[in-house]
Amino acid sequence: MSPSEMGEARALLRRSRRIIVKIGSKSLTGDAFARLATDVSQAIANKRRVIIVSSGAIALGFARLGLQARPKDMPSLQASAAAGQSVLMQKWESAFAPLDRIVAQVLLTHADLADRVRTNNAREALAVLIDAGAIPIINENDAVSVEEIKFGDNDQLASMVVPLCDADTLLLLSDVDGLLDANGERVPFVRSIAKEARPLAGASRSGVGTGGMLSKIEAARRATLAGASVVIASAREPGIVARVLAGEDLGTLFPAFPRRLGARKHWIAFTLRPRGALVLDRGAAEAIAAKNRSILAVGVLGVRGSFAVGDSVSVVDPDGREIARGLTRFSAVDAARIAGKRSEARPSEELIHKDDLVLLPEE
Repeated sequence: MSPSEMGEARALLRRSRRIIVKIGSKSLTGDAFARLATDVSQAIANKRRVIIVSSGAIALGFARLGLQARPKDMPSLQASAAAGQSVLMQKWESAFAPLDRIVAQVLLTHADLADRVRTNNAREALAVLIDAGAIPIINENDAVSVEEIKFGDNDQLASMVVPLCDADTLLLLSDVDGLLDANGERVPFVRSIAKEARPLAGASRSGVGTGGMLSKIEAARRATLAGASVVIASAREPGIVARVLAGEDLGTLFPAFPRRLGARKHWIAFTLRPRGALVLDRGAAEAIAAKNRSILAVGVLGVRGSFAVGDSVSVVDPDGREIARGLTRFSAVDAARIAGKRSEARPSEELIHKDDLVLLPEE
């Protein structure tokens, strides 16, 4: 990476206008709320639109309930979220009130974003809030979202909000300076997530949050494919939001992918959870990769999982490598019945139309 390329990537941050700031549980201590409120308020004064994705409800809740550590059983997690959500919003309201800024709580579940109608409703509601001058504070609705507590985290939620509001920058604030190399030095820029970032990532060991560097890197991959630049940086750094948006060399920058996935394609690839898989033969795998073809039954070697018409499925090549995701036109039972079959009287059935198929870009 040449200095000029790095400079161009940082310059894009200075031109960004729709910002998502995600803050982790471990970083919401001391005067963090007040510092971030000041930063965000300054960004808004500079004609930027800002959405906050805030962790912290469960962490605040289990302490409020007198528990010594983050619980692991689902009822206690839900109870902690319920007890902590109001406290979390009170802290944000208190931080923004002296700055004459209004905050608005937005609770989302994965089911909300997996449904296109509810996703569009959420998009419109966020637009109205921002136009009214409010700052949306988004969090997973952990008090009712059993599956989300178990499998999700707010890094992934933040990446899913990127196409929801056409954000051009996602700032993931944590307790580290960014992605660190083997010597503990900050990596300022990542061109290839697969080659440069994943080998350096590890899981969370804080015992407070659910995410870790690996989660942030995956969130960065999803957000960059939606057209946003992503920066992982330390929440403790003074004026971090303003300084990142000014193009300072802080944190680790992941540049936006040059061929942005549209909102619907991104939804198919990264919001919906695959219910099964279609295993393609070599010829079919090469055809969809090179020519953007639909997936026909004749090119399918096998079917995995249990899925219904309209469900998301993974598309894998003969080596087991996932190359695409799409919405199937057949159930698993019917897909298995016609897989690999073709006759002159009945041309091969189309299992996934190319308009419902998303190739997963290689780095």
